Amino acid sequence: DYTIVVGEDWQIIPLENLIARIGEETDIVAGVRTAAEAKTAFETLELGADAVLLDTDDPDEIRGTVEARDATRREQLDLRYATVTAVEQTGSADRVCVDTASMLDHDEGMLVGSMSRGLFFVHAETADSPYVESRPFRVNAGAVHAYVRTPNGGTKYLSELKSGDEIQVVGADGGTRNTIIGRVKIEQRPMFRLEAETEGGDRVETLLQNAETIKIPTVEGRKAVTDLREGDEVLLYYEDVARHFGEEVEESIIEK
Repeated sequence: DYTIVVGEDWQIIPLENLIARIGEETDIVAGVRTAAEAKTAFETLELGADAVLLDTDDPDEIRGTVEARDATRREQLDLRYATVTAVEQTGSADRVCVDTASMLDHDEGMLVGSMSRGLFFVHAETADSPYVESRPFRVNAGAVHAYVRTPNGGTKYLSELKSGDEIQVVGADGGTRNTIIGRVKIEQRPMFRLEAETEGGDRVETLLQNAETIKIPTVEGRKAVTDLREGDEVLLYYEDVARHFGEEVEESIIEK
């Protein structure tokens, strides 16, 4: 069954009420006039409307609505474990903290890495500590050169991120969602170089801050990067592709 909702004045609150009350009993179709309204409808109460009914003759609004719909189809990633082959202190580097405008769950983080084909799962700072308050909106993501995974399967350099950008948040189970960046902090900090080898024998690496608050999921549970040792198995996302300006390309690229 479908329930079509067309608001004459208020749109968001009535839609929220319907999703909360009958969202599990029927497919809710929200009447919209623009792509921006469609995006809001798809994101309302995080669950969103099941579909939208678009009233427009503008091709740009139609295309924008399709893009908004596609963006809500959350990607499921195949995360796997790789064996740590090196953990070593390096000098200082410009480190990037990504402060999102959302509260991240305990098992959420971002995918970052020096090689776009192998991105390490780095937890958000959700864990309590006797020395510092948790920052559940933050991922201490690594050095400015590193790639970070973005919505729709792309990547950006951490140095490119800015307030207002969309970023992909990833769960330890491979589930994803998109959120907005509220602030990016770049500061010079001492770093670790982390290298891991996949089942196929490929080695990937990244630079992470030398700090106890930076946590990585392992087979044994989350560990601080300062506690990682050779032989530990850490979670990452691996895809054997090359990238150019963040997009997949079919060419041979050597990263080392």
